[in-house]
This record gives sequence, structure tokens and C-alpha cells, in this order.
Amino acid sequence: MQQEVTIFWLRRDMRWADNTALYHALLSPFPVLPVFILDTNILDSLSDKTDRRIGFILQQLTKLQEEITRYGSSLYVLHATPVQAFKKLLSTFAVKEVFTNHDYEPYARSRDAEIAALLSQHNIGFHSFKDQVIFEKDEVMKDNGTPYTVFTPYSKRWKEKLAQHPTAFHASDRHWDHFLKTKPMPIPTAASIGFDPKPYSAPPLVADDALINHYTATRDFPGINGTSMLSVHLRFGTVSIRQLVQQALRLNETYLNELIWREFYMMILWHFPHVVQRSFKPEYDAVQWRNNEKEIAAWKNGITGYPIVDAGMRQLNQTGYMHNRVRMITASFLTKHLLADWRIGEAYFAEKLNDFDLSANNGGWQWAAGCGCDAAPYFRIFNPYLQTQKFDPDHVYIKRWVPELETLHYPLPIVQHETARARCLETYKKALAIH
Repeated sequence: MQQEVTIFWLRRDMRWADNTALYHALLSPFPVLPVFILDTNILDSLSDKTDRRIGFILQQLTKLQEEITRYGSSLYVLHATPVQAFKKLLSTFAVKEVFTNHDYEPYARSRDAEIAALLSQHNIGFHSFKDQVIFEKDEVMKDNGTPYTVFTPYSKRWKEKLAQHPTAFHASDRHWDHFLKTKPMPIPTAASIGFDPKPYSAPPLVADDALINHYTATRDFPGINGTSMLSVHLRFGTVSIRQLVQQALRLNETYLNELIWREFYMMILWHFPHVVQRSFKPEYDAVQWRNNEKEIAAWKNGITGYPIVDAGMRQLNQTGYMHNRVRMITASFLTKHLLADWRIGEAYFAEKLNDFDLSANNGGWQWAAGCGCDAAPYFRIFNPYLQTQKFDPDHVYIKRWVPELETLHYPLPIVQHETARARCLETYKKALAIH
């Protein structure tokens, strides 16, 4: 006879503590089997089989497994499409209910609809909860019921709402005796799923209070340790957003605003899914991009002759991370100086960033290109030299990533700033004049 179970399906919430869906699953009448699917729909699309993110995910699964085996239970990891995985689960267990947390990206929404339909054929409930954000979908709206498209009024309403509805933590770790008692099941190796990831040491799970206290003053300087480095943990849900918001409320409003930006872009993606393929502002789709392949290759490889740009791209290529101020500078350079389509840069970041998040990456690139919601106006063109003077005046960051800076081996600039700026303004004006 099959074991009756409630399934808790982990996705972007790779932790046991303060996990909303897990909390509700553990209160159900059946023992809980936690399941993670190494989704071949996603993995097969990754051309780089050394992707650090795979190593991070497998490390985290191993950590979760070590924690849960202490309670006589096990994580069940499948390498398949979600439909294949659930068909296997349905043939192995008497599945009574499935609990999971919301995911807002287009692929995730269609995946969840497909699984919910499959489960409904077997009269199995599919329960999904808000977990990776404080406010989602329609929870922070204008008085007229439409979504905000400018950050400042959105953030003001977000904070008002938080004051009225303080965040509540979910004590999921108090009910661990409700996990299914079973022998540990093996976690797949990277090789067994076709990967050989580059070594990756994840940053600490907690940013200390002193760093967050000084965040406003330090966050824009890439040469110092002035940011939380928690973006990868937020991306995979190894840390609770509620925990970070509580810390921000205690210590630093600038830091809180950065967490709100993340939710703003998730809300934009939810209400305006066209941004995945097209500009938020349709008139910007008329911009005639140059898309010079040689220049784009120089940008990708960090050999543009602009030290701050090259430092950022090399940091990205070598570590899978780039400081946020430098993300803005490199994105502005590609879209404005080189007049390359923002989607080219967006796709490159998506491939390389350990903390890649569709909504934030898309929002950031459209902001830099001037075509997004609440974007930098098209005539705001970052001057890489002035940005360097302001944020890396002693070249601490640049020298770390561009050691050959003051030698004959460093390339000359591939474009001149003033010429590129004039060309950009003319191109954008022409496109916008059409509308």
C-alpha cells in the first residue's frame, strides 16, 4: 500500500525556516515529503555546463538534506520536467495535497498551471502561498486600482501598507516532527545531471548590522565591502525576505528601498509581461540599434578601453557577480555608447549572473536604456570617466580587475565619449519623433 503524503515543493525558497508553504504543509493531516525538481526544461537551456548556479543549488540541497536527516526524514530530489516528476511522485506515493510558494515569472506561471491541472485530474489540491515578497500582484496599487509605474509613489504606498500590516514570521521549524519518516535519499551529483560547475563560495547568509548601518554611505563604491551581498540568497530563497525587511526597518531606509525596488520590478513583470520581449514604453522599440558585433564582443570581454566598464565585465565573467553601481555603468555603456540593443546585454547578464532574477535584470536593463518604467531619461548618459572619479577615485576596484591598466597592453577606447553621446542622442530623438 502506498504511503499517504503531503508534498511540499521547494523552488525559489530553499530553506526550512520561515517558509510559508512549508508551514502550512506541516499543519496538514498527512506526513510531509519535501520535493525539489532539477527542472530539465531550465537546465537543458543552459549552454554553459560550468554554470556556478548549479553548484550553488546542489550545495544548498546537500545542506537542506543534512538538516532534515537529523529529524529522520529526507529531501526527495528529482531530475526531470515538472510533469514527469509529478507523474513519478503520483505513482510512488498516495499524494493527498501539494503545497508550494508563488513564483511570478512567465515560465513559472505556465508550469504551475500545468501541474495544478495534472493534480486536479487526481482530485489532489494544489495550494500556493506568497513567500518571496512582502507584497505581490495587486497588493500595492494606486487609488484607482491600476498598478504603479513609478517607484517613489509605489514605495511610499508599500511602506504605508507595511505599517498597517506588519510582517509575520512562519515558525515552520517548530513542526518538523510532521515530516515523513524515511531513509535519506541521494542528492544528484553535478556530473549525473550533465554539469561541471565552476567553484563558487556563496557569501554569508547574514549581513552584519554595522554594514547595513553604513549602507547609504558605502553602497555605491565598488572598491569597498559596502553592500549586503545577499542577492544570490534572495534569488534562491535561502534567506527570508521578512528577515531582511525587519533588519532594514531597524537600521537603514536606503537598504529597505533596495528591497522594495526588487518587489517593484516583480510587480511590473506581473502586470506588464510584455517587458520580457519588448520595451515597457513601446515608442522605444523604434530605436535603430547599431549592434556592432565587434564592439559587443569587446564589451563582453572587458576590453573596451574604458577601465570602469572593463573592470565590471571582468568581475562578472570571473566571479558571476558585479557591483550594482557598475551594473548601471556597464549597461548604460552598451546601450548608449555602443547603441546595442538592451536585450543583448540583458541576455548576457542572465547567462552570467549568479543572482540572475528575470524581473530585476529586465527592469535594470530597461532603466539603463531609457525604455523602462521609471527609467533614466534617454538623454541621461553616464560618463564613465566621471563615474570613476565619483565612485572609484583611487582606482581600487579598477586595479583589482584591470591590472594591466597603465601598460601598453591595455586597449585604447573603442569609442570616444562625446562622439558616442551625440550619436546616441540623435538616434533616440529620431526614434521618438516617429511617435
